Amino acid sequence: MITLEGATKRYQSQTVLDDVSLSLGEVGVTALIGPNGAGKSTLFGLVGRLIHPDAGSVRVDGMDVAKADSGTLARTLAVLRQDNHIAARLTVHDLVEFGRFPHSKGRLTIEDRDHIERAIDYLELQPFRDRFLDELSGGQRQRAFIAMVLAQDTRYVLLDEPLNNLDLRHMSEIMKLVRRMADELGKVIVVVLHDINFAATYSDRIVAMRDGRVIADASVAQIMRPEVLADVYGTSVDVREIDGRPVALYYS
Repeated sequence: MITLEGATKRYQSQTVLDDVSLSLGEVGVTALIGPNGAGKSTLFGLVGRLIHPDAGSVRVDGMDVAKADSGTLARTLAVLRQDNHIAARLTVHDLVEFGRFPHSKGRLTIEDRDHIERAIDYLELQPFRDRFLDELSGGQRQRAFIAMVLAQDTRYVLLDEPLNNLDLRHMSEIMKLVRRMADELGKVIVVVLHDINFAATYSDRIVAMRDGRVIADASVAQIMRPEVLADVYGTSVDVREIDGRPVALYYS
């Protein structure tokens, strides 16, 4: 279980995460939604120990993230940030190898290599394994990064806006993959999404944030309501049912 208790983060006079108490990890896929500046990526940064809270605590399976051993935390929780700055002249195989570093410390065992190969196979990246990252399409590159996370072999996976800069087909492919990882591999996945309809289609639970606070936390059906989404985004949102699924329609 990932647990935040009164988690707060400030930058000078601006509070970007405001006294958030939240538990994550009960279901397969949880989507974090909300407008820009809502605090979603900051929350991820706290959980992944990329940044430190100014108040409150963050725990992963009982471990205080601020005090936990780095290796133990990295074998429990994987975080894929939206701003990945990894040299383009790495091959797909080289990138996926990085996912085993918390286990191997750079000295790969047979078990490590098995995890790497399984991740490459699962993401259907065998035809691209020896290609450099800058030779891939955006969707292929994102699959390679997710393969790296999968090779890390953690129970918890946090994906920060994995659909950024992808076209509609690749967005659908990535979200289907996220759903499969939860259903077939038992991963507990928390994903930041800007597209409400992808969140509604592929998630079990939605946490909605605004102005650094959680303002709604419920099932898809309870969140996909016009009054709830209008409160989250500060604009009119209609919700229609299409083929038995709620679909949000936006108005200016």
